[in-house]
Amino acid sequence: MKKTLFTLSLLGSVLSFAQETKDNKETNEKEKQIEGVVITKTKKAVEQKADRTIFDFSEQPSLNSGSLMEGVKKLPGLVVSDMVGMMYQGKPLDVYMDGRPLNISSNELNAFLEGMPANSVERIEIITQPGAEFPATSGGAILNIITSKSAKNYLTAVYNGGYRFSSYDKYRSRFNNSIALNSRNKWFGWQVNLGQYYRESLSLSEFDNLSRNNSNSLGRTYYMNSAFTFELGKDRLLLNYDINHSNGGSSIVTDEFLNGVTRSNFTSDSKGLRQEVAATYQKKFDDKNKKLDFKAIYSNNDSEFNQFGEKSLDNSSLFNSYNFRIDYSQPLKILDEGKMSFGGLYDQQNFETKNRSIVNLDYTRQTTSAYLEFQATLKKFDFIAGARAENYDITGITRYYDKNNVLKEDNLNPFKKFKVFPNASVQYNLMKQLFVNLNYNKKISLPSVSLLNPNNNTLSTETLTSNGNPNLQPTIYDNAEIKISAFDYAYIGYNTSWVKNQIVQKVSREGNLIKNEQLQVNSIRTHNFNFGMPIPFMLFTTPFSELMKFNVNPDKMNLLYVYTGYQIQEMPDIKSKGFWVFSLMGQFILPKDIRLQANYNVIPKGGNFYYFEIEKPLNNAFDITVSKKFMSDRLNLSLYARDIFNQNKSVIVANSLGGKVFTSNKFDSRSFGVSVNYKIPTKNKLAKEDPNMIKQTTQSENNGGILQQ
Repeated sequence: MKKTLFTLSLLGSVLSFAQETKDNKETNEKEKQIEGVVITKTKKAVEQKADRTIFDFSEQPSLNSGSLMEGVKKLPGLVVSDMVGMMYQGKPLDVYMDGRPLNISSNELNAFLEGMPANSVERIEIITQPGAEFPATSGGAILNIITSKSAKNYLTAVYNGGYRFSSYDKYRSRFNNSIALNSRNKWFGWQVNLGQYYRESLSLSEFDNLSRNNSNSLGRTYYMNSAFTFELGKDRLLLNYDINHSNGGSSIVTDEFLNGVTRSNFTSDSKGLRQEVAATYQKKFDDKNKKLDFKAIYSNNDSEFNQFGEKSLDNSSLFNSYNFRIDYSQPLKILDEGKMSFGGLYDQQNFETKNRSIVNLDYTRQTTSAYLEFQATLKKFDFIAGARAENYDITGITRYYDKNNVLKEDNLNPFKKFKVFPNASVQYNLMKQLFVNLNYNKKISLPSVSLLNPNNNTLSTETLTSNGNPNLQPTIYDNAEIKISAFDYAYIGYNTSWVKNQIVQKVSREGNLIKNEQLQVNSIRTHNFNFGMPIPFMLFTTPFSELMKFNVNPDKMNLLYVYTGYQIQEMPDIKSKGFWVFSLMGQFILPKDIRLQANYNVIPKGGNFYYFEIEKPLNNAFDITVSKKFMSDRLNLSLYARDIFNQNKSVIVANSLGGKVFTSNKFDSRSFGVSVNYKIPTKNKLAKEDPNMIKQTTQSENNGGILQQ
């Protein structure tokens, strides 16, 4: 314990010294900027704020090479797997892009993140304590993907590309290309990002002694993100249009062990088209801390899935979302200083699914809400208190064929309720960049459209079946947390949740049929413990007196970052065992300014996640990235290897009343590749950041988006 405190204290002294030096340096640079000096600012790899943790992707080769899914999996404290889903420090995540919910199903989300190159992302914000300004449906935490943006004068162009391959039984290729064009002047700015991603992959799965599947998949993704900014006097109009088109297919060989071995061949294809249009009008005031925003968003997601073989499927879905919100905030004299924020939201979602020509789900959800939140500071204390009122109107019908092949129609269980969701936070600043935070909030989680979708199935055989559940009800969370954070990088925390109607996945066996279904548990209590700390290697080799002479940047030093987490879920019908999450990241600065980064992540066996027991370590992977910048930092080249020892395999046992079901899944996770980032020379060789577009943002303003602030 003494050694840990010593390390934290020493690290704090070093970083505080670096921060003071940096502050002085920035002051001097601002003075020099008047004389025409161009400033280069280094971004923090990790930045810890009171309500969120920010991970920079733009300058981290270990994160921005390969797909976005690969980069996300490396974030300490974040777990992504087929069994666990996506969660951060034990909290389930809602995924946003540029401050807007993605509103896509879990299967489509995985494909979306796999099909998006990591180098198209500026940073990722994980909002661990969503306040009243966020919808109450934001759940435990939000993962906000901030796409790459630029605030340059005139024209700039950046090319990103990469290639990698896996070699499980044969070579499978994956490559991506994209180009970002930006232009900016006094009255008008625009950005267009065009790209594509191609991937080949292998999946091997096994279910008890009944079925073994070998799936070879191919996927193509094409996307365009565009943004336009108009300066209207003091005000600003932002227009965004994003489109993402994906198509792919799989060739599946299934061996079923019933009366001997029966081999079946299936093929499948899937198509998806996602479009989103957003318009934001920002009213500007003489007081820069005063804000009034009007935002309207329309999203459309159209998908198709077909399976061919002995058992065929012909499924499709159509999702439309309409969203309008108003946000206002202004400074207010509360205690030493403070701020008041309030706003309103109207959201409507329509979801329709088809099984061949039959509309088997017609789902409508309307949400109307308003919020009020106050922030205040008193000496070393920061306070946040607010509440959000939401009114829900959820209805729908489902159609199906009964045992006599007669088409039936039922109404879904309606959810028409008005609820208030309070939140409160107290932060005590022990010293500069060292604080203690206490937080409470009440949230609701509405079932995703993929869980409601009765056609939620990517493979159906004689021994396997999977379906959604249109009658799932919302989940209510009461969340409490205490956390101590130091110097943006080190923290220790505990959070707990009281959960009603938790949606869980359950796999069971009835005779020779394995069923994968979604159901709800009336009451669950979760406990999460988290710890993360960087350990600079110089602590063991350099006297303290010498350390204080260095201007240390943590992102430029040799260090080991250690993260560990523990979660246990108390369920009424099974005896739960907690599971651990471990993550190690080593950063090494080599001669010639070559950077080597090594990552190791694992969830050890022995615990259970709801009804699943972890039979073998999950997310067990060791990665290495080597990067170097050339041509005055215009060219960034990275070589990388993923899952070098080929250990990333999911082996779990599902508990059910009928016994236990053994399942395993292995992907071709071992791969090797190269990533290239090249800033194409233009006439704007000496372009510098436009000070009118770069400013410090508050919590409510930091919604990201291309050319947004």
